Amino acid sequence: MKTLSIVIFSCILLSTKLSAQTVKHDTILIQKIDSMFKDDQFWRKEYMKLDKKESKYDQETIERKCAETDSINEAKAKAIINNYGYPGYNLVGEWSNDFWAIVQHCDDDIPFQEQVLALMKKELVRNNASKENYAYLLDRVLVGKHQKQIYGTQVRVDPKTHKATPLPLKYPKSVNKLRKQVGMQPLEVYLKSFE
Repeated sequence: MKTLSIVIFSCILLSTKLSAQTVKHDTILIQKIDSMFKDDQFWRKEYMKLDKKESKYDQETIERKCAETDSINEAKAKAIINNYGYPGYNLVGEWSNDFWAIVQHCDDDIPFQEQVLALMKKELVRNNASKENYAYLLDRVLVGKHQKQIYGTQVRVDPKTHKATPLPLKYPKSVNKLRKQVGMQPLEVYLKSFE
């Protein structure tokens, strides 16, 4: 019985060590993604401050700096994809979501976004990427290619009424069912968040 207890304890200890090893993240890559994401968000936050007249920058400066940042981040994102593939949860933890946001803003290179989509799809099978983020990027690519979107994530906000409407949908009658499958709230609730 004592031998059996030692064997069980050893197996538990070994499995704990193995699972800890599989969760080891690439801290250098995390720092790089984190820095890229902070740069990505800085100018977008400044843009949001413009409406409230809280930004110390004018619209032209913000748009120029945002475009410059997106261009720099795109080059860095391509290098990450070339070196690592899609950086999923097993490699960078929650920073995988930040990397997705950076790719989401690479609108001037739809083929690159499509490459990332293909890599993300493989990671979804392993629960190593976000289904919701995949849906957002898929819609972004479809809209960028002047096609109808699936999940209704890309919207237009009327500047006068502030009412948000989705850009054209491929399956308008089943959009909420599709959104639910990837963990999204109903479209009506999502649209109200823009108003």
